[in-house]
Amino acid sequence: MNKNITVIEGDGIGPEVTAQSIKVLNAIGKRFNHEFNYTYCLMGAVAIDVTGNPLPDETIESCLNSDAVLFGAIGHPKYD
Repeated sequence: MNKNITVIEGDGIGPEVTAQSIKVLNAIGKRFNHEFNYTYCLMGAVAIDVTGNPLPDETIESCLNSDAVLFGAIGHPKYD
């Protein structure tokens, strides 16, 4: 099985949790002979800092064209 996954790491604790999720997916892929192709996109505080937009069009497009979305936590207090 070959699947395309959009990864939105988020902000705050999101990137830490998402990184561990990727490790789990990679272990599953190795064990069951699956291939996961990851596309990393921005959303939340990190996206605002980089693009000025909390949900860039590129992120939406990637999500729509993926088999799944791995979405980390967002909600950095900087933008409460």
